[in-house]
Amino acid sequence: MGLTGKTAVEIGRMIDSGSVDPVEVAEHFLDAIEQSDLGPQIFARTTRERAIREALRARERARSGTRRSLLDGVPVSWKDLFDTEGVATESGAALLRGSTPHRDAHVLELAGAAGTVCLGKTHQTEFAFSGLGINPNTATPPNLDFPGCTPGGSSSGAAASIRYGMAPIAIGSDTGGSVRIPACWNSLVGFKTTHGLISLEGVVPLCPGFDTVGPLAQSVEDAAVMTEIMAGGDLETPLERALGDCHFAIPEGESFADCDIAQIEGFESAVRMLEKAGARISRIEAPYFHSTVTLGPVLFPYEAWHSWGELIDANPGVTYGPVEERFRQGSVIAREVYLKAKATLEDMRRKHEASILDYDALLTPTLPITPKSVDELLADGALFNSTNLMALRNTRYVNLSGGCALTLPTQINGAGLQIIGSAYEDAKILGIGLAAERALNFG
Repeated sequence: MGLTGKTAVEIGRMIDSGSVDPVEVAEHFLDAIEQSDLGPQIFARTTRERAIREALRARERARSGTRRSLLDGVPVSWKDLFDTEGVATESGAALLRGSTPHRDAHVLELAGAAGTVCLGKTHQTEFAFSGLGINPNTATPPNLDFPGCTPGGSSSGAAASIRYGMAPIAIGSDTGGSVRIPACWNSLVGFKTTHGLISLEGVVPLCPGFDTVGPLAQSVEDAAVMTEIMAGGDLETPLERALGDCHFAIPEGESFADCDIAQIEGFESAVRMLEKAGARISRIEAPYFHSTVTLGPVLFPYEAWHSWGELIDANPGVTYGPVEERFRQGSVIAREVYLKAKATLEDMRRKHEASILDYDALLTPTLPITPKSVDELLADGALFNSTNLMALRNTRYVNLSGGCALTLPTQINGAGLQIIGSAYEDAKILGIGLAAERALNFG
């Protein structure tokens, strides 16, 4: 059928033209999962019966000319924290083993209404509380470009499902970087949406004040179309923006501190390509953007502990040690300390927004580090913790500052360009991404 390497939108157009059948498409990806030795390392469970049922309906619509969207009949993988009717949703956590919802998450309902086909649930970090993608209690998905190294998390299986040809597009979540980190380390597109744009109903929570839903994809077009579907009509259609009309800012300083050379080289090469395409780029100081990260050690652990602390406390030692330790940091944070940090964050956000009004977007390296050895991190809890915090650094700035962000692959594997917008500028950033992708020769 020639589906290898095809983007989600390309497959959708093939279905529309009649050159492929939705059932054959679904079977192609299901077979790829089930016949690969790596399938169980990437997928927590598949939903073959559901997928074929949905594909059969998509076939009928394609034949009758009543397709519901550009992705009608296109298979999608879902991170294991999206409720799926009658199928276990465990958020990668031993403590949630066997937890089975009675209905789909709202975002999955919207995707189903658009005709997409649910392939199954992908592995992730426990409770989505790590950026490395390591989970010794379930599975640590592989990294195609960096064998034996971290796949990125917490949406680790989501990225691997695409890179290993088991899904054309994947849906993850991003609380501090959990879409963008695995997307970057697997040379994919990843989009962190504005908090509140996409419903979290039926999504296993981590930090409710920061949790977001977003796609991992092979193209910006895929990410844009899927985001529009998941937003349920609350996102205008992203349109490509002329780079010659764009003025970008690079916040110098902490986004570049202690970065691996590959990350800097990948980023700077992308910046040169954008300038060649006509974009104006200024290097600026952005103190309020960077200083928000000082509040992370209060805000994230407090919310995470209030989501799962009671369960973890009642079952000590079940959750992977470094992850449990991170949760327990929230147990000693007083509510008044948390509320003060939230108020400070809102003030920083206002000052940050006022300081970047003249720019269309900010640009940073997506990550400061390249993938690291899984075995070495498993053998050293302190190294795991320090590496995890470093992996999250550049992405977490965006979650704290309240914006949206897109990561694009660069000429160096595992190095990304992060394009950052303000809250609810999702369509604008995706439109910039469409043009930037073309300039970077990845479109």
